[in-house]
Amino acid sequence: MKEIQMVDLKGQYENIKPEINQAILDVIESTAFINGPQVKSFAQELAAFLNVKHVIPCANGTDALQIALMALGLKPGDEVITPNFTFIATIEVIALLGLVPVLVDVNPNTFNIDPSEIEKAITPRTKAIIPVHLFGQSSEMERIISIAAEKDIFVVEDNAQALGAEYTFKNGRKSMAGTMGHIGCTSFFPSKNLGTYGDGGAIFTNNDQLAESMRMITNHGSKVKYYHETIGVNSRLDTLHAAILNIKLKHLNDYNASRQKVAMYYDKELGAISGLQIPTRSADFSTHIFHQYTLIVKDRNELKEYLHSKGIPAMVYYPVAFHHQKAFSHFSQRQNSFPVTEYLCKHVISLPMHTEMDAEQLQYITSTIKTFF
Repeated sequence: MKEIQMVDLKGQYENIKPEINQAILDVIESTAFINGPQVKSFAQELAAFLNVKHVIPCANGTDALQIALMALGLKPGDEVITPNFTFIATIEVIALLGLVPVLVDVNPNTFNIDPSEIEKAITPRTKAIIPVHLFGQSSEMERIISIAAEKDIFVVEDNAQALGAEYTFKNGRKSMAGTMGHIGCTSFFPSKNLGTYGDGGAIFTNNDQLAESMRMITNHGSKVKYYHETIGVNSRLDTLHAAILNIKLKHLNDYNASRQKVAMYYDKELGAISGLQIPTRSADFSTHIFHQYTLIVKDRNELKEYLHSKGIPAMVYYPVAFHHQKAFSHFSQRQNSFPVTEYLCKHVISLPMHTEMDAEQLQYITSTIKTFF
């Protein structure tokens, strides 16, 4: 049996090696390393894949979130509601811009932001909500959009982990995760379902004005070289990364299907184990593309150590709630506790999940877990 990895980037590369190598060579021979034609073509292809009007590539997913908030014209002291259970970038950019992160608890089954908690947290200073589509499935966007519209609040989707997930509204209309709010953001970090060989990100919107603003912000606040209309940043997707993403985007549906197949095997083998909860699907409104396959386990740390002793990697996303993080200790929280987030931080564990997993590896992982229990 080949070595088990959390993410097998080498194996994935080997399967598309000729395409990737040629794409990289084409960029090197052209020497158009910044804003080469592959960047524009990737933006167009991704817009078509998502059925969204505008895609603005940028340097990474964190920049995507920051640029989105900058484009909304928020002012220091404005409040932004976001889940307590997420990666730091979501909350970090809020604080970085002088805004106030208002943390709320999450759904105990899907791990996504709880709309009921959003409603409780809204004040006259609330200007935006950032739902995070965690681990591969969308938050309850229909309800979130309704709450935001009633209060005239912006919605910025953090879609770094659910690119390719599909959302179904109650009337049957379908949208891709990341395209339902005012702005959507994603990351192309190598381990993502659509990942490049370095850092990369993108922002999506159907709003022409916001698109124009975000394009300027990514380019030092400029539409015409050396003429700057607003304060911006330098955040570009390198041409080499765009060329790689152009190839991998063609395979994304197959990659997501492979992950779903792995998840189905895990479900079948682990679903009946007492003391272990497999991932909940929101099948009535969102598909799940399994950026992570995350369990809830009472004896999480013991299981993690046991798996590692058997050559099986496992990760904890995420071990510390943000109201306990030193960096955010100066932000007061109106809620005294986050019971779901606190519980998840102590009991979640993610199993290996990628496109190159084989039957022998899956059988070994699941049989090892069964032996532990």
